[in-house]
Amino acid sequence: MRKVAIVTGASRGIGAATAELLAKNGYAVCVNYLGNETRGNEVVAAIKKNGGNAIAVKADVSKEEDILRLFATVDKELGPVTALVNNAGTNGGICEVADITFDRLHSVFAANVYGTFIASREAVKRMKENGGGCIVNVSSEASKFGGTNLSHYAASKAAVNTFTVGFAREVAPFNIRVNTVSPGVIDTEMHHSSPPDRIANLLKTLPMGRMGNVTEVAEMIKWLVSPESSYVSGAIIPVTGSR
Repeated sequence: MRKVAIVTGASRGIGAATAELLAKNGYAVCVNYLGNETRGNEVVAAIKKNGGNAIAVKADVSKEEDILRLFATVDKELGPVTALVNNAGTNGGICEVADITFDRLHSVFAANVYGTFIASREAVKRMKENGGGCIVNVSSEASKFGGTNLSHYAASKAAVNTFTVGFAREVAPFNIRVNTVSPGVIDTEMHHSSPPDRIANLLKTLPMGRMGNVTEVAEMIKWLVSPESSYVSGAIIPVTGSR
C-alpha cells in the first residue's frame, strides 16, 4: 500500500524536518500549516526538488471542521493516511497560573489535546480499513517537570502522554501503533522567542552543552513509523540529551 503521511504544523521546526525526512523515505507527505503559506510551500518545494511527493494544506488543528477538511483533501490528492504525526501545537506563552484566562487555556488545549484526539480519530478510521498504520504524537519534557510559568502547556502535553498509552492499547488489535516523542530543549523558533536571560539559564542546564536539533527529533519519528519499530507502541520516548 502507498505510504502517505500527514505531518501537522509542518511549515517549520520539527514538523518541517519530519516532513522532509519522511518524503526521503518514500512517503507522499501532506505538509499542514496554519499561518505561513509561504513556508509551507517552501517545504513542499524542497521535497519535490529531492524527487518526493508532497502537498501543502492549510488547516487549524484546534478546529474540528479544519481537521475533517485536511483529511478529505489528503484522501483525494494522496490517498488514505498510513502515518500521522501530531506535531502542531502552541505553548500559549509564558503565564503564571494566577494570571491564566479561560481563553488562553482553551486555545492551548484545543490545539494540543483536542486536535491530537480528532486527528487521531480520523486517521484510525482510515487505518482500520486499510490494515494498519502508525501515529506519532509530539509531546514535551515539560509534561514531566511542569515548565517554567508554562503549567498550561505542560498540562496539555501530559494529557497527550496519557492519551498515547490508552489509545495504543485500544488500537493494537488493528495493527495500529501509537507512540510519543518527548523532546527536551530543541533549537527551534519557540525557544529562541524567549527572553535572552531565559535562554542563557536554560543552556546551563544542558548536560551536552547544546540544544538538540530538529533533525535529531525527526529521526526518532521516522524510526517510530518504520517497520524497524514494529513492536514499539504505547511508548513515550524522551529526546533530551540526558537532561
